Amino acid sequence: MTTDIWSWVRDAHRQLAEAGHHRLADAIVELPDHASEGRNDQLDALYPEAVAAARSLGLPWVEVYLRHWRMQNLLNKRQQGEAVMPEVVDLLDFAHREETAGCPQSVCVVQDFAICHARVDGPGYVAERLEVVGETLSRIEPGRACYDCLSREYSDALEDDGRAAEALDHLDTAAHRMRAAGQRISLRFHQARAGTLHLLGRYDEVLELLDTAERAELAQGRRLDERDERWGALLRARALAALGRAEEALALLPDRAEAELHADLRPAWTETVELLVAAGARENDAELGAVLAGWVGYLDGVGAHRPCVDLLLAAGRLALARGARTVALTLAATGERKLTRLRRTDGVSEQVAALRAAAEALPEPELPVPPGELTAHLAEAGVPFETGADLLSVALDRYRGEQAGATGLTVLLATVLGGLGHARAAADLLWQRLEADPGDRELTGRLGELLIDARDAEGVRRLADRLAGPAPADAHWIRARWAAAESRWAEALEQCGAILALDDEVLNTRRLAARAATELGDHATAQRFYQELLERAAPADAPEEDHRAVREPDLWHLITAATANRDWAVVRSTGALLGIEFEEPEGPVDEEWQLVTVRATRTNGATADLPAVRTGPATARVLPVLGEDLTLNHGDVVVFGPALLESPPAEDAPEEERRNWRPVFEVLTLLDPAGYTTYWIDGGWPGDEPWAALRERLREHGYAVWAYSGEQYRITDPADEDESLPGIYAALGVPPTASAAEADALLHRLTGDWTHPLAWPVLAQAAGADVARHEEIVERYGL
Repeated sequence: MTTDIWSWVRDAHRQLAEAGHHRLADAIVELPDHASEGRNDQLDALYPEAVAAARSLGLPWVEVYLRHWRMQNLLNKRQQGEAVMPEVVDLLDFAHREETAGCPQSVCVVQDFAICHARVDGPGYVAERLEVVGETLSRIEPGRACYDCLSREYSDALEDDGRAAEALDHLDTAAHRMRAAGQRISLRFHQARAGTLHLLGRYDEVLELLDTAERAELAQGRRLDERDERWGALLRARALAALGRAEEALALLPDRAEAELHADLRPAWTETVELLVAAGARENDAELGAVLAGWVGYLDGVGAHRPCVDLLLAAGRLALARGARTVALTLAATGERKLTRLRRTDGVSEQVAALRAAAEALPEPELPVPPGELTAHLAEAGVPFETGADLLSVALDRYRGEQAGATGLTVLLATVLGGLGHARAAADLLWQRLEADPGDRELTGRLGELLIDARDAEGVRRLADRLAGPAPADAHWIRARWAAAESRWAEALEQCGAILALDDEVLNTRRLAARAATELGDHATAQRFYQELLERAAPADAPEEDHRAVREPDLWHLITAATANRDWAVVRSTGALLGIEFEEPEGPVDEEWQLVTVRATRTNGATADLPAVRTGPATARVLPVLGEDLTLNHGDVVVFGPALLESPPAEDAPEEERRNWRPVFEVLTLLDPAGYTTYWIDGGWPGDEPWAALRERLREHGYAVWAYSGEQYRITDPADEDESLPGIYAALGVPPTASAAEADALLHRLTGDWTHPLAWPVLAQAAGADVARHEEIVERYGL
């Protein structure tokens, strides 16, 4: 089969758009970018609707395409393994049915199957990966884009088998075949080859290859995307670190935040950091250990067993270098558990055993105080977490076999381990203690928190079932918090209701219930819960440390809910408790406070930051004229959540940064729609004064306009096609009081004498006006 996948995508997009299925048409264009760039939230928002639409329209090829790209994201950007194996197997079966076998993306599903097995245990599934990928490569033409991807996958399997030289030969042979077939060698192929060279210790060649490949991309007019730039920097940093050029490597190494955001960077990032630590160019501190432990826990939870072991061994070596005995032993225990999930353990089992032996050989610290006084000592002395973990481990060994005092130390050690990123190990520690002290509520409460942190669904269910008899409210509470952690808000609200039926005085349950109701868009219920919370809280003059005292966020959340419900009396009375002064004593709050930014969600799941004027404690009026990818528009009044999404600049930040900073809030709901309709205008830039005059005249007539183009926007000069003119591309907001015909006539009147005319074909069509004039402008000026 020779169908070009991207040609098919273009055709499918056009056909869907012409048939009126615009959201699905947009999804097949946007979803691959979300998947490959690691925009996970946007992908998760877009995918369910898109795949449901493909199924309802009976488009199995589109379904294969969508499911494949989502799987690429789950496997590559999120590094998932056994957790998605059932879905991978199902997708492989679906992609090879009679109705989907001809889909050009069906071949790529073979890659998903191979990658998933690599995530579970790459070396353990080498034979299966080579067989399935090799068979597919043998029946597709080197001129197809998937030949590039599958060749890299075959090379990865050889590398996992310790055959890096063969992997390099395979890549070079594949590149020769692709060039002979007229296919361009992708930058990602060159980056994969750089990775193989690194395994062979040919670090100078890595740097030379990356430079050559990137220059070739730019010479052919292809801009490096963010992913290519990240990987280019990381691969160079790793090679430079291996060459001992630590300062250069450190300058190129992506920030840790990049590795937090893009899970596929983490193995190479960790390898580079370990080299830099060994060279004395980077600090090996407990913070680094906690980050790596968190990544280990993530891989553990998604069933990426082999990458998990590889990463924990690196984390273990760094822990040994810090002398962090308990942390190193914890990592060794995790490694021993993961070995049972691998098919092939030669080499790696010896490394795990060596980690344990080296950890046990580290000296145990002497207790500075008797075990019973250790908790107080740690708090007073401000002992670092890793040192505290070692001291607590020694103290617990002294208590072995004794009941008194052991539970408190166990809970504290679990808390410390959790803070160091070892949530699963901390939970295991508490499970063991639970058998000796099953009735301790502090123990079960902390265990529940750790199970949720570890994303241990089975552990949560097991603990909730255990508590259902002796402590039903506690059982409902852990179920409610787990549901909230997974954004299952209806279930969270139901579980909170069950708790309130048992105990009507609880406060935190009402806080969670109110949040769940807010997420569900039920602001009336959220307001009721916050008001009930205030009624049951401690008096206003109660000390701050009173756990039943009202917190300031409670008041802000009540204001938000009451605003969404237009209960202005409650907004004003609650605002008074916060010291807010209003211009009017009663009625709706519609004032002009400050410029803010409100963050809304586009129809494709991406976010948009919109400038707005704050009109009250929880309301803002949107300023820009917006397109159809947002459900909001100019003049709409929205309700936003009280929490700042971005922190203000530090006091020592530059004055300009502090002056230009605007608070950013999340849009919760639309309160008052202004009813504007958007049409786009395009053409030649008239100059500052005419444009300012146009804006002012439009505003006088109740219209709005918002320019989206900048100085870089240029259009064709019809007098000389080799020259260009500055252009303007803007959105016109037509108020609900005006018709399209009136808007068309107004624009003609206000811009008719401009040297270079504007075009507004969609508005002209809606007005029943002459569209040909606008089409002629579009063609003449190259708009």
